Amino acid sequence: MDILPLEAMPSISIDLPMSNHGYEVKADEVFWVNQGVLKSTDLRDSLDEQYIADIVACIVGGQLIERSKDALDDIYVSGTSESERILNALEVYGADKVSDEIKFCISELLKVCDAGQRIKLRTLIFTKTNTNAFPSVFAILLIAFHELIVGENKKIANYGELQKALNDISSRIETGRKATAPEERRKNIDAVKGLISSDFVKTTKLSEMIYSNHTTVDIESVIRRSEIELANYELKQGLLVLDVNGVEDPQMIDKVIKTICAIANIGPKSSGKILIGVTDKKADADRVKKIDSVEAKKIGKRFVVGVNREAKRLGISVEKYFTKWKEGIKKSGLSPTLRDSVLSSMDFNSFYGLGLIAITILPQKELSYVDDEVYWRNGDSTERATTPKQIAGIASRFASPA
Repeated sequence: MDILPLEAMPSISIDLPMSNHGYEVKADEVFWVNQGVLKSTDLRDSLDEQYIADIVACIVGGQLIERSKDALDDIYVSGTSESERILNALEVYGADKVSDEIKFCISELLKVCDAGQRIKLRTLIFTKTNTNAFPSVFAILLIAFHELIVGENKKIANYGELQKALNDISSRIETGRKATAPEERRKNIDAVKGLISSDFVKTTKLSEMIYSNHTTVDIESVIRRSEIELANYELKQGLLVLDVNGVEDPQMIDKVIKTICAIANIGPKSSGKILIGVTDKKADADRVKKIDSVEAKKIGKRFVVGVNREAKRLGISVEKYFTKWKEGIKKSGLSPTLRDSVLSSMDFNSFYGLGLIAITILPQKELSYVDDEVYWRNGDSTERATTPKQIAGIASRFASPA
């Protein structure tokens, strides 16, 4: 179970646009508010949880439920037949599975908004300017995506064309009060699918697409968690020195390898991540804009500058850039078990066209090394254990209980 110290509560509390309490989570930066699905006050009141519950119930339960408070109450009240039905369905379907699928569908929606000229979801589906929240329309759209992608094993063939197909889609579905009934929701979902299905094609790599990679939603979550769990997360802006010459930092991959080792040595129940393409310094983000003409995306206190710009400066493909990192880790003196685990879990995320590399460090059963040296995390810094006492202390974390 994750435990958050009371003094860290501001780091997960929501600051509304018109308030200034010093909370770390800015409502207008969160997906729901940023894309206009909810108002900032809705987010503060945790309405996002209700709307996700509605979507999950529709997906795992195998049938659409009425979009209403009473329908959700029937699910939440322990012992009711509807509660038992959804809980049993969720157990069979798998909570992690449906979570991965929903996050993937949201990420695909964001990619559609980002195709060509970047546009917010509300602006895309409503041509008439308004500031109203649209959770009911969002649910229709997300379920339609889920049925096409997961239900029919399809992927988006052309994000730009799909963006055109979704333009002003709210005017082509029923959005009045009667649209909350299951049969009306089904008509709306089918109408949306009819309008966008031509922009999807069959795929045989659905599992690889959804369940083995980080989504955009995952990446944003990691970046926000990095502000709290300093020891378990590390952010690096990239492989190149931030100057006009763009030469490679010869020590960068080595630094990351030592940090991988240090995070693994936190303990046998601890995991962590390293993101390549993120900086916590606004000065670095400004420097990237000046050198590469790339506008960073701000997430909390961090700035995503991406790695696509580095591949471009090096004159290589993004795939070859990714390979440089993998080869560096593969040829390193990292403990074999840890090295192989990291290589199998590394992945690339396009992240709004900027490009990010995510390195996952899974829990290890034994002490890890780099060329017979032991590294550990001291807050957010990586240090080498220099005395037998330090090494013994770190090794004791992996000792089996008597």
